[in-house]
Amino acid sequence: MTLSSQPGSSSVIRRTLVVGAVVSAVGLALSSSLFPHASQAQQPQPSLGIPAQPNAPAIVKGLPDFTELVERVGPSVVSIRTTQRVTEDEDGEGDEADAQMREFFKRFFGTPVPNQPQRKAQPKKGTEQGEERPRGVGSGFIVSADGYVLTNAHVVDGADEVYVNLTDKREFKAKIVGVDKRTDVAVVKIEASKLPAVTIGEVSKLKVGEWVMAIGTPFGLENTVTSGIVSAKARDTGEEIRFIQTDVAVNPGNSGGPLINMRGEVVGINSQILSRSGGFMGISLSIPIDDAIKVADQLRSGGKVIRGRIGVSIAPVTKDVAESIGLGKPVGALVQAVEPGTPADKAGVEAGDIITKFNGQAIEKAPDLPRLVAATRPGTKSTLQVFRRGAYKDLSVTVAELDVAAKAKAEEKKDDAKLASSALGLQVIDLNAAQKRELKIGGGVLVDATDGPAARAGIRQGDVILGVANNQVADVKQFESVLAKLDKAKPVSLLVRRGEWAQYVIIRPGK
Repeated sequence: MTLSSQPGSSSVIRRTLVVGAVVSAVGLALSSSLFPHASQAQQPQPSLGIPAQPNAPAIVKGLPDFTELVERVGPSVVSIRTTQRVTEDEDGEGDEADAQMREFFKRFFGTPVPNQPQRKAQPKKGTEQGEERPRGVGSGFIVSADGYVLTNAHVVDGADEVYVNLTDKREFKAKIVGVDKRTDVAVVKIEASKLPAVTIGEVSKLKVGEWVMAIGTPFGLENTVTSGIVSAKARDTGEEIRFIQTDVAVNPGNSGGPLINMRGEVVGINSQILSRSGGFMGISLSIPIDDAIKVADQLRSGGKVIRGRIGVSIAPVTKDVAESIGLGKPVGALVQAVEPGTPADKAGVEAGDIITKFNGQAIEKAPDLPRLVAATRPGTKSTLQVFRRGAYKDLSVTVAELDVAAKAKAEEKKDDAKLASSALGLQVIDLNAAQKRELKIGGGVLVDATDGPAARAGIRQGDVILGVANNQVADVKQFESVLAKLDKAKPVSLLVRRGEWAQYVIIRPGK
């Protein structure tokens, strides 16, 4: 078969080649604009007028690997189970699952398991001790090679027997060395040697956003590892210590286990969660290890923690109170009452004082004061700065030892007390000599009747007004004189005492 050329075929071919080249060029141009080359696509494009950062280095590179940390620290973490001796079926708390649930409700709700009978455990018939039953589970970690273990107070407090299980499957019966409920720290001891102890880290070097890891026994699952980041430091919940907040998963049974940094050092003891549902919701609280070690050292040396006290009952300073008395910012601790015969009483502290410094350290919030005082050795001479009637004053106070029973009694009285609210429309009378002696005050006026704003706010007959607008009042005449000089349209503060308690009250005219 032979090819033959048709007339004009060469021109057709040439036209076809030209048209094909044009189409290819157009296609290439469209392709370049619609689908840029990989090298072009990598160039950052300005958006919304924000300049591009083509050479910005990556801040976070990759995810952490916890395997080496687990291998190093894991053997130092122990599982703790506690038991109680009870009569069969007398406690309404049977197996280990029940013990887990009890620990959960006790720690995170402060209540027993719902719908469970709470009966006092009785010795079993024919025995003195009764039957040993599971009571609760928790975690801990070894802090010395000779067998000292650190855990939470709520894990072991009230237990008849404590058992410590190591990762090598050995179990030891432990002795409770000491328990401190105020910080939720406890120390137990097992008879063993050459144990793998943890390394203690420095909380001051811990940073928010830093990766951390927890190892514990949630729901009886030994050596469970969870991880997360530090969400906040020095989280104030009103307790004696400030917590480390993390998003590490912590559940019942994790209590008492270590919080570990990326260097394999223990920086905290996992203690609590904050939750609306009762389950883990991303907020875990850990006791800073430096605070825990201070407590543990005292428990090991004397079996208890010795704290200082000065004998005042305090409350927060509100913004309204701070502005009304000339303090400016809502800082310090408001003294509601001074216990007779205590260091604060001897130093001249008065109800209504705002304590703004202790030994030169500023009191930003009311809970700062008891923390600083508690950490001071009894017998130490200290300085208090107080704000009183518009001026600052320094007082010398010698710290005494905290008596737990007396403190509990004072707190009980505080809970039962009802503080005054606000006052206008008052009828007042002078205090007699006997009333002044009984109240241990030099002056003031007694509320005889109320109406209008005073009645609506809760001021009642029998309250004592000690001061008005930063002015101390000794009698009715002085009380009326001070009121006469005030702008009736503006709020004014009163220092009101009811029973043993005093409180600043903001009077708002017309309310």
